[in-house]
Amino acid sequence: MIKKIMLSCSALVIAATTSSVQAQQLSVSVENLTNGMNFTGLLISAHDDATHLFQTGEAASAELQAMAEGGALPDLVALLSNANNAVDPVGGLLGPGLKSPAAAIDTGTSNNKYLSVVAMMLPTNDGFIGLDGWEIPTTSGTYTIYLNGYDAGTEANDEIINGGGMPNTPGIPAAPSGPTGTGASGVAGADENQTIHIHRGNLGDTDATGGKSDVDSRVHRWLNPVARVTVTVQ
Repeated sequence: MIKKIMLSCSALVIAATTSSVQAQQLSVSVENLTNGMNFTGLLISAHDDATHLFQTGEAASAELQAMAEGGALPDLVALLSNANNAVDPVGGLLGPGLKSPAAAIDTGTSNNKYLSVVAMMLPTNDGFIGLDGWEIPTTSGTYTIYLNGYDAGTEANDEIINGGGMPNTPGIPAAPSGPTGTGASGVAGADENQTIHIHRGNLGDTDATGGKSDVDSRVHRWLNPVARVTVTVQ
């Protein structure tokens, strides 16, 4: 059974066929659908219904900010001590057009019946792929979920690549797939929307030694969805 779900918000909940707690074995993979963007280390988590890694329209937590601005996962993982997690199953970046190896998650007899996925998008200032609290079906089968690119709302999208990846440090850490420019003046000032929202995407330009952006508009732009998650429930 193949089920396809397009997410236009942070999560779409599928009604479960039973409310009883039962063991579930999941296989989860993530595919990068973009032309030139990279995803940093993935965090895949099965957790309870009270847990949220992010929520659209809400301010980002410090833990999410660290992931969205620099790809750092330890602070988010620390919040998920009671969850069933797959941390960085790729072992680094997930490049354009690539698919992660399937991560096996066994929820045992816990109440961890909701799935979330996050990873930073490079090159961006604070962009990330996100799935928030998708209810794991109780019916065995394979499910496909398409993810949007989100803006954490914690940093201006200046599109200046300067190695900055720490929270509250302006700039983009890197552009692994290149090409990139230098000497940009910056695309945007302060972020007017300081809550989590759909990312406007990179603007970029084609000036390699100046202009407003260090991001290449021919390579690093995207349209949603940016990722495809495949979940097999056993």
